[in-house]
Amino acid sequence: MRAALWLISLFALAAAAAWLAGHNQGTVTLFLAPYRVDFSLNLVLLVLSLVVLVVVLAQQALSALLSLPKQAKRWRLQQKERAAHAAMLDSISQFMAGRFLRARKSAQSALEKETLLRDAGLLLDHSVSLRTVAHIMVAESAHALQDRELRQTHWQEAMQSAKEGQSSERQTLTEGAQLRAARWLLDDRDAAGSLGLLQTLAPASSRRMVAMRLQLKAARLAGQPAKALDTALLLAKHRAFKPATANSLVRSLILEWLMHTHDADAVQRLWLSLTPTQRNMPDLAAEAALRLVALGGSSAVARPWLQPLWAALQSPQQSNWTSDQLTRMVQAMEASVADVHAADARQWLARIETAQQAQPQDARWQYLAGMVCLRHQLWGKAQSLLTQAVKGLQAPALKRQAWCALAELAEQRQEPAVAAQAWKQAALVNQS
Repeated sequence: MRAALWLISLFALAAAAAWLAGHNQGTVTLFLAPYRVDFSLNLVLLVLSLVVLVVVLAQQALSALLSLPKQAKRWRLQQKERAAHAAMLDSISQFMAGRFLRARKSAQSALEKETLLRDAGLLLDHSVSLRTVAHIMVAESAHALQDRELRQTHWQEAMQSAKEGQSSERQTLTEGAQLRAARWLLDDRDAAGSLGLLQTLAPASSRRMVAMRLQLKAARLAGQPAKALDTALLLAKHRAFKPATANSLVRSLILEWLMHTHDADAVQRLWLSLTPTQRNMPDLAAEAALRLVALGGSSAVARPWLQPLWAALQSPQQSNWTSDQLTRMVQAMEASVADVHAADARQWLARIETAQQAQPQDARWQYLAGMVCLRHQLWGKAQSLLTQAVKGLQAPALKRQAWCALAELAEQRQEPAVAAQAWKQAALVNQS
């Protein structure tokens, strides 16, 4: 549509010019004594237009001639700049392909070309970024080649080069170099150094996904489960993981934190810091109760932790618990009701017996009821339940403990042969 309008406009201008030229009767007279020269006005206008056109063309030709040195200088700069960029791109490509020696050589070539440009007084608008990234690529290649000295040298030069940029450019390049160095230290298993470098980041930068992922790995490697858990919760909040992955990660970190606690008060403080959802995880409840009892804590404190899971424990076929989770819950229940002098000891005995009678074929309930009866000195019932339990138990820890209990009962009955056989069975389970 636009082309058609232009064509119509040109035709209109041509028609108007032809009409004016055909109806223009004016003349231009020059008096050159003793002569008189008459010219058509159309001819004079045409000659004037040609003169103006020639002057304009001559001016443009002279300007182009005078600008040739500048254009030549600009062309040389472009060629050198393109050569530096080509070397930089080649370094990145070689690094991605795993050719680290070639990548380092290309990055060093880019640095040399940029240095030559700078020495010649030809400063690029992005020379700081080019130089910093080239140093980082040399350091990356050196890291892949286990050349830590060269890596550190070029990293320091990259940090120094980044300081020469503008405000936003300087911040971006500095943070990028620090994050790369933190990852290198993490690869070197230097968790403390990596955490120290991450702590130097600005608060806004330290909450970026890549920084928090590095902090999570470094905290786990440094044996700081509390810090790792806080970071994992932040990552889960920002949806850095799938929900199932986030739950599994948080659960493993809490379990790791439990293993690093060395007194019962610390276990209680940890339990109180958990959310209701986390407390209802069978792994966490069982491990917290077992850890509390193992560190000398009161079983009366551990029982309320397990009580919300009592209903799910009685119906394992309706829950999503794994076999290991059920085993640990049974062990936790056994440890939490071991005190027969507690005020609610008889109540828990009755509850466990009722649950066992509701599932008479479940070996875990037979084991738990047998061990509780043993603690309450109900020898006959304990003997019967544990004898049935060892036939169906699959968990080695429970089966071994059941055989040990049977051996103790046999020794109480003065049956050394039966006791010896039971101890042997327990030892065989231990070996398997």
